[in-house]
Amino acid sequence: MGLSGGVDSAVSAALLKREGRDVTGVFIKIQIPGYPCPAARDRIEAMRVAAHLNIPFIEVDLSKEYEREVFLPSIGEFKKGNTPNPDTLCNEKIKFGAFYDFCMSRGADVVATGHYAQAREGLLYMGADKNKDQSYFLWAVRQEALRRTLFPVGSMEKPAVRSLAKKFGLPNARRPDSQGLCFLGDISIEDMLEREAAPEPGSVLDEHGAVIGEHRGAALYTLGQRHGFSLYHDVPHEEARYVIGKDAKKNTITVSAEKFPQGMRKTIVALEHANWIGERGEGACEARYRYRQALMPAMLAEGGKEVTIDEPHYMPQGQSLVLYRGERCLGGGVITNATLTA
Repeated sequence: MGLSGGVDSAVSAALLKREGRDVTGVFIKIQIPGYPCPAARDRIEAMRVAAHLNIPFIEVDLSKEYEREVFLPSIGEFKKGNTPNPDTLCNEKIKFGAFYDFCMSRGADVVATGHYAQAREGLLYMGADKNKDQSYFLWAVRQEALRRTLFPVGSMEKPAVRSLAKKFGLPNARRPDSQGLCFLGDISIEDMLEREAAPEPGSVLDEHGAVIGEHRGAALYTLGQRHGFSLYHDVPHEEARYVIGKDAKKNTITVSAEKFPQGMRKTIVALEHANWIGERGEGACEARYRYRQALMPAMLAEGGKEVTIDEPHYMPQGQSLVLYRGERCLGGGVITNATLTA
């Protein structure tokens, strides 16, 4: 059982023990130099939970793996002007990669985490709590790992989990949910980029290439964003302006008062590094490219490398496009290009 120190994994461990399973709590230690790193506090909380439940507790240090597989690649993509998803990469490479392999090497039959998702017969489904559903971040997990993974709170809603934490007398029952980036603590992507990418101010352009304002660094912006940059005083401010393009090499962003060009009705999305969980099943499905975004009608092309969305959207390169059919998460891929079309 991956014990993070949070209430979700603690309740998951308690539920598994109540079922009569032989549970070992494992804390993943990750510490990146120069970051606030909540590992010390989280480890204490995880140990208190293990002691309360009277289960063995061990620790595995995956700091080097996280830096190599998640942190540095994400920074590299941001510097190129792309918008990677570090939390998705963390699930693929760390929690259901290095951590899963560590557990299997120690003789585990299955691995469990506190994610709000559901796995049945190697397939991935949404969590019952739609406000907490984390299937979006799990699209890249290997089906092999999903076959031997349990999500004990995935069929529950958060208030019920909190209630069980109190019922079980868990020492962290009132601990608030963690915020910020996976394993890096209370720090935002913008904070991380300010530190790692050293962004410099640059020009805001209109659709015709004229300079109309200033921004804080192209790496800090994503397509569709409408805040965080300033326009010159002689530029009309009545209408919102949306980022419709950016050039990392020239350090410019392009904005428009039109959210989408007139007449555009669809988005054709090209994918790479796709991962399909079970049969892909080309055809009608639904998609999202942001966490908790409303699902959009879509069509998956034969071969699984192209998706047509029945709505116009500016989708950042490097972001995850995740597909669903009903409650089932089919998998997804990394966006390499998104073209608006009529």
